[in-house]
Amino acid sequence: MSDDTQALTRVLGRGSAHEGAHHWRAQRLTAIALGLLGIWLLVALGRLPDHDYVTMRAWATALWNATLLALFTAAACWHSQLGMQVVIEDYVQGWLRPASLLVSAFIHVLLGAAGLLAIVRIALGS
Repeated sequence: MSDDTQALTRVLGRGSAHEGAHHWRAQRLTAIALGLLGIWLLVALGRLPDHDYVTMRAWATALWNATLLALFTAAACWHSQLGMQVVIEDYVQGWLRPASLLVSAFIHVLLGAAGLLAIVRIALGS
């Protein structure tokens, strides 16, 4: 490839891995989703007359609220995993880097699955 073609490839975000700016875009997308869902959550909880167990459970069993809670949980876990990946890639060296990335990915999937399962259990009333 010529120098101009290589430079254009870098600018367009299609480097040797052909992933480009996917990670950057995913992190920004999840940040926007968390911002919007966070505002919804604060407003929705602020409008409740009480924050006792019965009220909160009734609120969380509504389909719309359970759906948005699930999206919030998924976005939070994905955003956290992307952030931890950047930190690990920047500061962890040697064999510990791939091991840390793997452990981080598993922990975030586990946390996401546990959060989604809890929301489903509440929404279905079990």
